[in-house]
Amino acid sequence: MNVSVRPVVDLSSGLEDVPVLFEGLTLPTFQYSPDNVQGPGCTVDPSEVTLPGCSCLSHSCPTESCSCLQTHGQAYNCTGTLLELSRTDFGYCSPVFECNALCTCSDTCSNRVVQRGLRLKLEVFNTCNRGWGVRTLEEIPHGTFVCEYAGEVISFGEARCRQLGQRSEENNYIIAVREHAGTGSITETFVDPAQVGNVGRFLNHSCLPNLFMLPVRVHSVIPRLALFAGRDIDAQEELTFDYSGGHTSQNPVELLSTQSDADVQASRTDGLQRKACHCGANKCAQFLPLDLSILS
Repeated sequence: MNVSVRPVVDLSSGLEDVPVLFEGLTLPTFQYSPDNVQGPGCTVDPSEVTLPGCSCLSHSCPTESCSCLQTHGQAYNCTGTLLELSRTDFGYCSPVFECNALCTCSDTCSNRVVQRGLRLKLEVFNTCNRGWGVRTLEEIPHGTFVCEYAGEVISFGEARCRQLGQRSEENNYIIAVREHAGTGSITETFVDPAQVGNVGRFLNHSCLPNLFMLPVRVHSVIPRLALFAGRDIDAQEELTFDYSGGHTSQNPVELLSTQSDADVQASRTDGLQRKACHCGANKCAQFLPLDLSILS
């Protein structure tokens, strides 16, 4: 009896420490990159080390003396799990700062999590009605770092141009990070993994997701878009996040708290067509967010 065995394909081609398994016959066309890369209009190289480091010499940085932890606070416990698990419940979140290449602490410091890359067994598969999706092959505890949403870092003008140039059947992968640093000070980062990206580009939207996104700064001022488990996740469960940036079933518009923010949202989505949401959640918003965004 002949038994056909489907070859195991690593979608990352060895670029991740853990293979990204792929279930399908035709490989998607894109360039795999575990990290953000500099794209059109981006004036800062995401791989450039621009943040100061600590001078800790211990295995793991002590909270009472580490300059990184003293300045930005402790985000993880000793196992690398997020300490503040409700940080996105109101539509806004606080960014995380990890130790970086200029720090003298160990590579296994508990303040180094996202920079270690993928550590879980994930598989890209074909869903019944939403194209590609990602599922976990192992259980994931609440607060665990799952994967990054990496791609080209581009300017707003380039992001807008790419959105308007898309055909109705094409997917919009661009996520906008809007960070408020004081009165009237807003920093924006646009990441597009359509042509260059990692496993995060295959994650589907859900109005009731099991992942949430946080901006995490490691070596560069450009944040990494890290996805963490919003609850305990079972093996074989599909991984999803809210494209509007929240971790609740709020309408994306409700995440924008000021009139000026709403005006910006309206100007960005003008001329774009809304797509139906097929997440199947009880409180589904019926449509995918037009301007994929996360606020901090």
